[in-house]
Amino acid sequence: MVKFLILWDTPTDPVAFERHYREVHIPLAKQLPGLRRYTAGRHATAIRGEPYYWIAELEWDTMDARQKASQSPQGQAVSQDVANLARYAQVRSMLYEVEEL
Repeated sequence: MVKFLILWDTPTDPVAFERHYREVHIPLAKQLPGLRRYTAGRHATAIRGEPYYWIAELEWDTMDARQKASQSPQGQAVSQDVANLARYAQVRSMLYEVEEL
């Protein structure tokens, strides 16, 4: 399994950020080809460092499936929409393969 982790700092305008995220960004991302699961969390409690405002995880079966999704028209639309959200908050992201231990 492959996970794409997205970490958002506290937005300058939380109401506008959440409205756009829920009404525009989530519906776009849920159309990504091969997407298995999309989860999001808020109200994080930091153990070390500062907490993130919004955390999202998207899952695919393989790295190849994730790459095809990002290259699709839907993937391009999601990537372009990140700029709209980044007006409100800094974002960090990472992609990784999950290994069951």
